Amino acid sequence: MTAQVTAARGRASGWSCATRVAATLFAILPATASALAQSPYPNRSVQLIVPYGAGGVADAGMRIVAEKLSVSLKQPFVIDNRPGAGGIVAAKAGAAAAPDGYTLMMTGNNNAISAALFKSLPYDVLKDFASASITSFFDLLIVTRAESPLKSVQDVIKAARANPGKLNVATTNPGSTQNLAAELFKSTAGVDVAIVPFRTSADILTAVMRGDVDLAFEFFAATQALIADKKVVALAATGSTRAPYLPEVPTVQESGLKGFEVVSWNGISAPAGTPKPVIDTLTQAIHEALRDSEVQEKGKKLGLEMRGSTPEEMNARMKADMVKWANVIEKAGIQRHD
Repeated sequence: MTAQVTAARGRASGWSCATRVAATLFAILPATASALAQSPYPNRSVQLIVPYGAGGVADAGMRIVAEKLSVSLKQPFVIDNRPGAGGIVAAKAGAAAAPDGYTLMMTGNNNAISAALFKSLPYDVLKDFASASITSFFDLLIVTRAESPLKSVQDVIKAARANPGKLNVATTNPGSTQNLAAELFKSTAGVDVAIVPFRTSADILTAVMRGDVDLAFEFFAATQALIADKKVVALAATGSTRAPYLPEVPTVQESGLKGFEVVSWNGISAPAGTPKPVIDTLTQAIHEALRDSEVQEKGKKLGLEMRGSTPEEMNARMKADMVKWANVIEKAGIQRHD
């Protein structure tokens, strides 16, 4: 009997020990899971989707910022170029990504235009994304060939009014920022000019230099070499203030066309539902990166003003530009896409 009691006590003692171990494990596991969940962001590489091909001004601007974020947050920020379909494919992928901060999306003026240009989209840029910060602003230039008789915006307006429909203005494809800037110029100045779309910036500038078109709306990054070589001339910049990379060139408003302003911009967003501490970390890190003198200088060479915003300011800018471009598209009679 004693042996049986001893064995029973042993089994009870064993079960008690196992129970204590299990209880300890169950106590540790939630704490471990909590610790993992609360580990500092980021703790692995971050993907940043860019809706343009490598080598363009938008891609280059994002790479400048991503490089600094990789250093300050001590994890790789990897650019994922997904060009095509007006940025829709990229935005759809970004909106569908897990809301954990490890897949980010370059959003900006192109999304505001798409929202105005398409009747429906597979995402809602205001609802499906959480803004972190704007990263850069960049205006357009109105350029002409060096030998052109048009020396100012007022010359352009006078020539257009004297010869309705005769002046040719080159832009990229209908619905692009360049194209809509030309449409806005046309309606604001009250002139009749022929807007001629080209496939690429290189095609536009070749046509300008040959005299096939009278003017073009184009970004500084595409025109800077030709301006430096004095093959094309910038008549005006489209921003509200003079461009720091061409301080001698007046704005369109300074040139007498009040109310005209076009400034494109890019920023970084995360999928909606991303935790606020992650967004706060990103916003702070982006602002820190944009204050870096090297970032400022690299941006300036591309015609970018590297300047940040709060998430709220970025949202407000997106909403305002959606309304602005919808009005331009309606006035221009541009058909909205399905």
